[in-house]
Amino acid sequence: MARIVQTNKPLSVNPLRVSQPMGAVLAFLGLARSLPLEHGAQGCTAFSKVFFTRHFREPIPLQTTALDMFSSVLGGDERLHEGLATVIDEHRPEVVGLITTGLVEMQGADIRRVLRSFHAGRCETASVVAVNTPDTLGGLESGYALAVEAIIQALVPDAVVPVAQRARQVNLLAGSMLTPADVEAIREWIESFGLQAVILPDLADSLDGHLTPQGYTTLTTGGTSRQAIAAMGRSALTLVIGDSLGRAADLLKARTGIPDLRLSGLTALADCDAFVQALADVSGRPVPARILRQREQLLDALVDSYVPVGGARIAIGADADQLVALGRFLDDIGARLVAAVSPCRSAALETLNVEEVLVGDFEDLEERARTASAQLLIGNSHALQSAERLGIPLLRAGFPQYDHYGAAARLWVGYRGARQLLFELANLFAPRGTGIAPYHSPLRQDFDGAAAPSARSISA
Repeated sequence: MARIVQTNKPLSVNPLRVSQPMGAVLAFLGLARSLPLEHGAQGCTAFSKVFFTRHFREPIPLQTTALDMFSSVLGGDERLHEGLATVIDEHRPEVVGLITTGLVEMQGADIRRVLRSFHAGRCETASVVAVNTPDTLGGLESGYALAVEAIIQALVPDAVVPVAQRARQVNLLAGSMLTPADVEAIREWIESFGLQAVILPDLADSLDGHLTPQGYTTLTTGGTSRQAIAAMGRSALTLVIGDSLGRAADLLKARTGIPDLRLSGLTALADCDAFVQALADVSGRPVPARILRQREQLLDALVDSYVPVGGARIAIGADADQLVALGRFLDDIGARLVAAVSPCRSAALETLNVEEVLVGDFEDLEERARTASAQLLIGNSHALQSAERLGIPLLRAGFPQYDHYGAAARLWVGYRGARQLLFELANLFAPRGTGIAPYHSPLRQDFDGAAAPSARSISA
């Protein structure tokens, strides 16, 4: 069991943490015809939008109540009324994600009281889901989890459906570490067992970079609809990917009575096997031959890559869910996690196979990686300078990745994703151009076709 240690530095030098409001925005981007609305200063939203756009390389629907200096001092209730009315009347969303920022949290704004007064005089077609996400606490992962919990609270009815009436449908609570490509692969995985998935949130549809016939829209394209979320109580099983979604899973289970399977990730072999077994059990079908073949391919890749990867010393800086998922994968392949830094404390970090996990920033990770003689750094784009100073390669993972194309299309989960990740690691460690020198026979011929001296002397 790893010991979790809090850094005692007075400030972050190279921050690893991403703010809670950004995590909440990411969750609302996985709903259909959704529009996140940040209650705060305009700069906070602009900052979030820049990072999302650079990471996903897509237009990001995101609005702000744009508090000015007067509303910041005297209260922003009127600006919130105006913002909600503008967003609903002009854009006609199905869901508005009302997200607080550090400014209004410091004011002590009661957004739910404001919402009640806003709804009192109107008949709305949009569902407004409010979530408190002070960016002085937590990080992207916790903000995302709070938003998922708020969505379940607002949109899933509190009614247990009898088991006999449940369809061949499963719920998937998808953690913040999953890319759109991951979510799409998991959906295909579930559908291969003849099941239908309700994914909350579904970033695969909304942020996978596809073109649509309607062109640009101010709302999300794709994502899970409000009606599908309301029908989550009719599923036979809930699959939860990511320890941070524990409270959301508890709430969904209490509301619907549906059993669940909770996994730290879907990259380690044991997690993938448990996921497949659960789908086979709930569907009553055997595991498809295609999935069995993918598992065999991963096992072969483990054998092929053992020499360069076995015993490799790796340092990781990431949110807790991603850190735990990657740590379990490193145990599978025989690599060593020699330095681990997370931006926020989480009980799940104690399960890592490392002596200590530091709650800190990339400067802490760089110091620990140097002390431990790490051979590879794993982190987001902010870790690049640390990797360059250490003189070791960087494997980009997490959010944001603004200097790298294809972050949203990167597959990390399942047998296929694990195999791809394993080969990527092996290629980073494999020697290049320093293998065994080619053998040249003494009987070789010269370039002009004449016999080599050694060959002539042998024939004489």
